[in-house]
Amino acid sequence: MKKKHVVLTITLVTVLAFSFWVYSFSTGPGKYDDFAKCLTEKDTKFYGAFWCPNCEQQKAVFGKSVKFVPYIECSPPDQRGQLEVCRDAEIESYPTWEFSDGSRLTGFRSLETLSSKSGCSLGGE
Repeated sequence: MKKKHVVLTITLVTVLAFSFWVYSFSTGPGKYDDFAKCLTEKDTKFYGAFWCPNCEQQKAVFGKSVKFVPYIECSPPDQRGQLEVCRDAEIESYPTWEFSDGSRLTGFRSLETLSSKSGCSLGGE
């Protein structure tokens, strides 16, 4: 009986420690938080569509920092047509990055390219 309590206690402590580790990892800052925030501060815009594979790939390179990316959804839920904000901006393909000087880059872009074009530092890299 005592052995069961020891095994149960060790198991419980292990599960709690693992849960704490996962929680702290998932809630900690993302690697590119400052970079993504800088893009927003510099009035950079990322136009995309939820059904676009290249847009999803672009979001994925930001990891947890994607929540700070200045993303603008262009597709209505039924995937028919384009939302007004993107029509007004004359977005023709996804993803489209628009910079404060009015210039644009289309298609998937590396973080290094976005850094160079925007003037935002990737930090620590």
